[in-house]
Amino acid sequence: MKWLSILLLAVATSVCVDGTTALTAARTNDKVSPIYGVTIPAGYRQWELVSVAHEAGDYDDLRAMLGNAVAMTAFRNGTLPFPDS
Repeated sequence: MKWLSILLLAVATSVCVDGTTALTAARTNDKVSPIYGVTIPAGYRQWELVSVAHEAGDYDDLRAMLGNAVAMTAFRNGTLPFPDS
């Protein structure tokens, strides 16, 4: 009886894993981040570092602010607000 319970649990686990894999594979999109579903802009790997921020308190984060070539030019010239492109 115990082996039957283990077998049923293994089959159910396999079905769940196969089902979720099929659902996520059908929704893949190369332009969307795999974790958060955010669209990644073209050329983001060439962006430069603008500033680093340490979020204190409960967050205890270290974050980096990046900018593309247009944003970096506006930053260096002191143009506010930054352009949208």
